[in-house]
Amino acid sequence: MGIVQTIKDIFTRSKYAMTAQNLTNITDHPKIAVSSTEYDRIRENVRYFSGRYPQVEYRDSNGNKNKRDFNHLPVGRTAAKKIASLVFNEQAEIKLDDEQADKFIKTQLQNDRFTKNFERYLESCLALGGLAMRPYVDDDRVRVSFIQAPVFLPLQSNTQDVSSAAIVTKTIKAEGNKQRYYTLIEFHEWSKDGYTITNELYKSDNQNIVGSRVLLSELYEDLEEVVELNGLSRPLFTYLKTPGMNNKDINSPLGLSIFDNAKTTIDFLNTTYDEFMWEVKMGQRRVAVPSQMIKTEYNQDGDNVVVKREFEAGYNVYEQFDSGDIDKGIGITDLTTPIRSDDYIKAINKGLSLFEMQIGVSSGTFTFDGKSLKTATEVVSENSDTYQMRNSIVSLVEQSLKELCVSMCELGKAVGIYSGEIPELDDISVNLDDGVFTDRHAELDYWSKMVAAGFSTKKRAIMKTLNLSDAEAEKELKAINSELPPMNDAELAIYGMHNQNEEVEENV
Repeated sequence: MGIVQTIKDIFTRSKYAMTAQNLTNITDHPKIAVSSTEYDRIRENVRYFSGRYPQVEYRDSNGNKNKRDFNHLPVGRTAAKKIASLVFNEQAEIKLDDEQADKFIKTQLQNDRFTKNFERYLESCLALGGLAMRPYVDDDRVRVSFIQAPVFLPLQSNTQDVSSAAIVTKTIKAEGNKQRYYTLIEFHEWSKDGYTITNELYKSDNQNIVGSRVLLSELYEDLEEVVELNGLSRPLFTYLKTPGMNNKDINSPLGLSIFDNAKTTIDFLNTTYDEFMWEVKMGQRRVAVPSQMIKTEYNQDGDNVVVKREFEAGYNVYEQFDSGDIDKGIGITDLTTPIRSDDYIKAINKGLSLFEMQIGVSSGTFTFDGKSLKTATEVVSENSDTYQMRNSIVSLVEQSLKELCVSMCELGKAVGIYSGEIPELDDISVNLDDGVFTDRHAELDYWSKMVAAGFSTKKRAIMKTLNLSDAEAEKELKAINSELPPMNDAELAIYGMHNQNEEVEENV
């Protein structure tokens, strides 16, 4: 690094105030509005989500200290994965009214495999409380970067949305025999001149400490400290968080994990499951055998005498006891104790029922007795809590995806990749297919009765039951009418072979 670059960096820094030189924790930065308590909560959610638990310490029968792995149920991860799959899948579709904008967005998202990746990161959003999506330019494409909760820190916010944020990127670099830990903080802020992105780099010898501020050129040669963008109507990111109020910190703009208020229940489930698995392991059969009954063989080799005793060699079931007289001793005694499997399974299922209530899903969604999860038809028939919770999440996901499309178009236009009009949010439609919650038989029966009663046209019934557009339904109707006549009056009512009022119905 030459003196010219150093001078350039100094003058570049003068464009904004030097806010921090040394940081212990990322939340110590004066610009970051997230409390250390909130940041610790997110890191704890990561531990619950990943299933990282410390080993169990215990004393054996002789009083010696031992350690063993903690057995746990992946309840948090299972819940997040299940709900994410109900909210978003590869059948989801994003449409824009403007043809040029629609083609641009679909091309960029398809090239970036967005649909496949979003479902996976939505799981992280539900488990950790939030997810940010930031478009960026890669050659001649606009791609989407997913920023998970531990590295997304709001700077300013209002009651509705996060307007400014810091994005953290950590890098490890080997220098000789030592590891250097770099932390890049990317500040997205609004200023009187427009939208500003400020980059700060920190270096440390300890991975748990952010460290001291260094020049960007030490790790990123082409990265500018300050970038100003004009023509943006919204932040260059969209923040998606879970529905509901953050009751852990009512002033925090961050969302809660779906299991943030169920951690005590998760602890109960894991403790019970660990005890159950340990009891199964310790409950293997044990049989006390008098030592006099052990077969003894003497092998003499010179002056050495080797004593070999055998009793069902190859098994660990039998334990030797010196009982004295074989006639008055304990004899062969089964020491095996019954395993309380039914009691443990009942306790775990009770805990799962409480967990279902706390996260807002239907009763019976999670079971421990080996049965499969409830089907979509069962869920719908009960007017389920799962369906209601899904609708709450879907509305937030749809809004976030619309905002992402606007940001992608604005960024593409700023760098010359996109030349069309910037769409409005109302010009974007997001269809998150809810076929998993739809009872097709009930829906077909409903629209058949509507047509038979004369309350709906045949074309509308085809559109609703087959999820077709107006033009596709028209084509399907003509194909049906060209087939052989129906055999009974019910089919006549459904398939529209009546001669009377045919033209009237088509025009309705």
